[in-house]
Amino acid sequence: MAQIVNSFSWKIAGAAGDGILSAGMLFAKMCMRGGLHVCATAEYPSLIRGGHNHLDVRVAERKVHAQSRHPDLLIALNQDAIEFHAFKVADNGGIIYDSDQVSITPDDLKGHHVHLFSVPLRTLAEEHGGTVMRNTIALGATLGLVDYDLEFLNQVLKTRFGKKGEEIIAANMRATQAGYNYVKEHYTGAFSYKLQPVPVKQRIMITGNEAISTGAIRAGCKFFSAYPMTPASSLLHFMAEQERAYNLVVKHTEDEIAAINMAIGASYAGARSMTSTSGGGFALMVEAFGLAAMTETPLVVVEAQRPGPATGMATQSGQADLKFMLNAGTDEFPRIVVAPGDVDECFFETFRAFNLAEKYQTPVIVLTDKYLGESYWSTNAFDSQSLSVERGAVLTEKDLASQKDYRRYAITESGVSPRVFPGQKNGMHVATSYEHDEKGREREEEQIRVAMHEKRFRKIKAMEQDIPAPTCIGPEHADVTLIGWGSTKAAILEALELLKKQNISANYVQMLYVAPFPTQVMKQLLSSGSILIDIENNKTGQLASLIKEQTGIDVNYKILKFDGRPFSPEDIAEAVCDIRDKKIEKIITIERYYKAPKTTDLDAVKIRTFKVVE
Repeated sequence: MAQIVNSFSWKIAGAAGDGILSAGMLFAKMCMRGGLHVCATAEYPSLIRGGHNHLDVRVAERKVHAQSRHPDLLIALNQDAIEFHAFKVADNGGIIYDSDQVSITPDDLKGHHVHLFSVPLRTLAEEHGGTVMRNTIALGATLGLVDYDLEFLNQVLKTRFGKKGEEIIAANMRATQAGYNYVKEHYTGAFSYKLQPVPVKQRIMITGNEAISTGAIRAGCKFFSAYPMTPASSLLHFMAEQERAYNLVVKHTEDEIAAINMAIGASYAGARSMTSTSGGGFALMVEAFGLAAMTETPLVVVEAQRPGPATGMATQSGQADLKFMLNAGTDEFPRIVVAPGDVDECFFETFRAFNLAEKYQTPVIVLTDKYLGESYWSTNAFDSQSLSVERGAVLTEKDLASQKDYRRYAITESGVSPRVFPGQKNGMHVATSYEHDEKGREREEEQIRVAMHEKRFRKIKAMEQDIPAPTCIGPEHADVTLIGWGSTKAAILEALELLKKQNISANYVQMLYVAPFPTQVMKQLLSSGSILIDIENNKTGQLASLIKEQTGIDVNYKILKFDGRPFSPEDIAEAVCDIRDKKIEKIITIERYYKAPKTTDLDAVKIRTFKVVE
């Protein structure tokens, strides 16, 4: 049997309460301890117990960007795991299933070549600390199957359970050893996928939300207020955990309206401030968002998207809030919208967001989603030594002493007026939600309105020069250009490699900053003669229509997915191949839907790709 070494996709599935997330994190961390790259993403319902949970971990020696559609090994802790996921397992892959409560036979697979590994997880768990140990037994069984050194898992267990005492650590080690031994005794050499450690390079494993929070702290954020709303809630959790260590003020507010108003107030007082929410929460924040624009108060808002409208799908992912972020608020005002595509960009662009907010005295939106915000990636530790805080035009009391008449909203060529903080001598001014004159006093004369509106908009010219331009990844000249923003970067980068194997020359234009829109740069990048393909997790292709609006360029094709799940690299590569083979005309909508039958008839729960002609 030919071996496949250090290129492996692993999925564990079961009910909420089965320890799916815990097992997945342990598996990912022990692989990283062995020098391997990892990516881990979980799917779970809005339930404390019950429902169906699953978590995917992809492992490789090279940088891993996205999960695979087809796991090489499935850990099935209950029957639902078989019904939902057995058909996805890769050819020559395997399924470790709990034979105490899961039933599957080769006949159920209907010719699909998958190895079945029956392991009495419940029985072994009861012998080693109780049924709560089933997930730990399964981890040991996994390592036995892929011949990975159990010591890496033991190291992670010591770190994970160190505060719970030696007996808890020892119990978990015994459980993993039991699963390992069972597989070695019954299935030695039966699986072609192997994991081997490589020379270790120190890396971190971090989610997008944790990277955003870390970037905010590095930027000097001192005030954070939020009301928990999935998938932004973990920002609040992380910031609260760091409150004492970094001398932060973290407020769990009564609602989103209070959260954004408190952040605006703290920023007006001089503290770098941030708030976070999801789409429904941001809907409540919109009026205050306009207040930040009118008072020219720096503000950073993290909006972690999920499918809507209304409550929608609280624990799933989507990209349908783009136009909402670009247009939220009454009337028109400058804003900056950045959509990071990976954890490194989450860190560095959040840091930059604070500088931009203060330099241009304007709100900045960091736009992410559940997939990027809650998934884990291994990466190098963030090198922030070269980063510097830029607070923009702020007057000292010495500066004010030389001014006889301070004007907070002074008309300037750049549109930026020097600001002061409350309590500074000679810095008295008015700041309200009304249109105003240079001192902040309410005024409604035509000429003052026009002058102030144009002043605010003059900031855009400098903003455009100050934000990173879109980049093209891959060959300069390609047959196909994939266009995306935000978290689709992960699957697109992996898809480029798959397309190369299909002899399709492709590159990727990433829109990192969506506002102000980089019109001239996009015109240059999209005028090479390539077939232009927009890839988005929404129904209408919002970026494609924005490109048309701003540049006049029609994107040739759209690959769209709006079922609440992220793209897999295979989704994109297969759709691009269909375009090459002229099997479709304009739009490909990729959907995965499950009939969820109470049967092992795998034909009834297969992935289906629907091609819709515009």
